[in-house]
Amino acid sequence: MDNWDEIKTAYHVARLGTVSGAADVLGVHHATVIRHIDALEGRLAVKLFQRHARGYKATEAGEDLLRVAEATNDQFSQLASRLKGRGDSVSGELVVTSLAELTRVVAPVLVAFQKQNPDVVVRFLTGDRLFRLEYGEAHVAIRAGAVPQQPDNVVQPLMKMRVGLYAHKSYIAEFGLPETVEAYANHRFVVHDDLENRAPFFGWLRSILPEKAMSFRCTEWNAMVDAIMTGAGIGFLSLKDAHDNPDLVEVHPPLPEWDSPLWLVTHVDLHRTLKVQTFLTFLKESLKGDA
Repeated sequence: MDNWDEIKTAYHVARLGTVSGAADVLGVHHATVIRHIDALEGRLAVKLFQRHARGYKATEAGEDLLRVAEATNDQFSQLASRLKGRGDSVSGELVVTSLAELTRVVAPVLVAFQKQNPDVVVRFLTGDRLFRLEYGEAHVAIRAGAVPQQPDNVVQPLMKMRVGLYAHKSYIAEFGLPETVEAYANHRFVVHDDLENRAPFFGWLRSILPEKAMSFRCTEWNAMVDAIMTGAGIGFLSLKDAHDNPDLVEVHPPLPEWDSPLWLVTHVDLHRTLKVQTFLTFLKESLKGDA
């Protein structure tokens, strides 16, 4: 197939269901849309749409075309995002992804970087999803745990994420402070809802706690932080979060085996662009000495 314009037109008609909607998106006259559809159906010798009073509905063949065109359109969009990072200026989008646990660490660095480079639009994407650098979903990823092994990525050590075990003073007032690790079984803990979570500190906690003691479970780090801060139970917090809150009580001092190594990951195609290199240098300088 050598006419992408016709396929793109059919894709938008299938997606929107009307010729006028596709024409608006494409910035063409509705007659052009109809001409593209007719030409494509003639070339393929198959009906791609059922015409009705409310618009166009994709046939089974049209649905097949929609799936292929959608994937192709996504790849073009991802390619465009990657190409944007290849310029020789510190401007445009900078997409950084990390675990939500690192928000308090990374967000201030991004703010400071943008102040120095006001032409940069920052997109800070957090969560457990592994963003695909090879498709241009992010310029820089900050990942925790084992060394990332995806091909064509440049991986550099950044720092260690350090956590401690804390409770809010309201929890301590109600349930007391456990004096020994053995006493933890009689307390309430805030944990990740995935009890097989691979974070080393959660693994340590699973090894000493009965399941009934893991009484408040969350899918997101920020929800766990809020639960601990409001007295739901004992839980892990970053040392930075805990240090800034005088209402928290340390339940157990940090152990080295709780530490998670953090890695800076970039795709080889974007690694040496000016924008990415400028940000990597700024990030590493900003976090120098942090533990």
